[in-house]
Amino acid sequence: MVPARNGSAIPVLGFLICAAFIYLSFRDLWLNHKWRTEIGFVKRNGTQFVVDGKALYVNGWNSYWFMDHAVNEHSRYLVSEMLETGAKMGLTVCRTWAFNDGGYNALQISPGRFDERVFKALDHVIAEAKKHDVRLLLCLVNNLQAYGGKSQYVQWAWQEGVGLSSSNDSFFFDPSIRKYFKNYLTALLTRKNSVTGIEYRNDPTIFAWELINEPRCTSDVSGDTLQVSPAFSHLLVITFRLFTVQQKYQYGVVLVGSQDWIDEMTSFIKSIDDKHLLTVGLEGFYGPNSPKRLTVNPEMWPSELGTDFVRNSNSSNIDFASVHIYPDHWFHNQTFEDKLKFVVQWMQSHIEDGMKELKKPVLFTEFGLSNLNKDYEPSQRERFYRTIFDVVYKSAKRRKAGAGTLVWQLFMEGMEGFNDEFGIVPHEQDPMYRLMVEQSCRLGKVTGRREEHKLRKLCSHKH
Repeated sequence: MVPARNGSAIPVLGFLICAAFIYLSFRDLWLNHKWRTEIGFVKRNGTQFVVDGKALYVNGWNSYWFMDHAVNEHSRYLVSEMLETGAKMGLTVCRTWAFNDGGYNALQISPGRFDERVFKALDHVIAEAKKHDVRLLLCLVNNLQAYGGKSQYVQWAWQEGVGLSSSNDSFFFDPSIRKYFKNYLTALLTRKNSVTGIEYRNDPTIFAWELINEPRCTSDVSGDTLQVSPAFSHLLVITFRLFTVQQKYQYGVVLVGSQDWIDEMTSFIKSIDDKHLLTVGLEGFYGPNSPKRLTVNPEMWPSELGTDFVRNSNSSNIDFASVHIYPDHWFHNQTFEDKLKFVVQWMQSHIEDGMKELKKPVLFTEFGLSNLNKDYEPSQRERFYRTIFDVVYKSAKRRKAGAGTLVWQLFMEGMEGFNDEFGIVPHEQDPMYRLMVEQSCRLGKVTGRREEHKLRKLCSHKH
């Protein structure tokens, strides 16, 4: 009888071995699928980003070109390859354009008219990001002329005979243009993704919305066009009543009205989508009434751009502040060592503002070191990036407001035409690649996310 019992145990043992093999083989795949189907929205808890109850510190990048490349079949693969590469590096967020106003491959052909072919390209970008476990920070309009920007809206209003001014800054105060922009926002936020079937406003793949890339309003250095104080807005209404029709067109800025642009647009977005985080898209400069304009701004000119970091970020609908870091473009005749010193002071000042003034996370959404500098050496870029990463890592360890960084910018091979003086093509043997992977692992360890499947596998290897 004993041999018979041993014989019947053999199939059972074989089944258990087979089951264990299947579990080990498909466990990682199941975990990945489970994460993808149960991904939560990124929220804010004080000065930290949180997901599913855990803190999140961002290590990510910019690839503004995603939608543009997803339009055409022959270049669409580059989006997937870039997202796959970013995911392999442990990068969690990519910032990209969700706009293209007028011109070639325009998403918005004219006010309220959209090209479905381009909208499907954006659908594809969001679906591919979800597939690769990368979240997207989607920017809604450009202050610059690239991809249309605010100047395209002004041109549309002027062509239709309703524009108050030909100045690009009328984007912020012209009622017709405000209506154009709100119509665009409504179409975008309520868009049902043709690939996933999820409306954009309900998709947690989207990390956050960015209102405008690098807003500036140089026609009003006080900053009141972007954000009007209550007393000033009342004055504007009174002044408007005294103007003639002819003067109204000459002084269109008086039509800012009782609600400033930032508060009006952020309130409008939140009325449609209260699930996603929202930021302005600032460069981080301090305005004319801030004492930091003298001690922290790179030079005097940034205080005359019509923006102010603290004032603009303090809006109740703004969930986190954004800052850019470009000492190459901001200074004249600075040594590399001086630039590094400035970067540390610049970042620490804004992190302090996040802790004490705003009580919100501060995300450094663009930074780079130009390879066109006369004294440029590749090793300088590595030191520059490490300096920035170290400031954020130390902030994360102390649970301060420095919430992460987004490199400007990453490309794939063969995209030289879209590159600029800051662009990087990531390769596993490249020091910059290894540095970004190291930052992913450091931030993952701080938050406890290093034990999650993707980071555990990444950080167990030496790069």
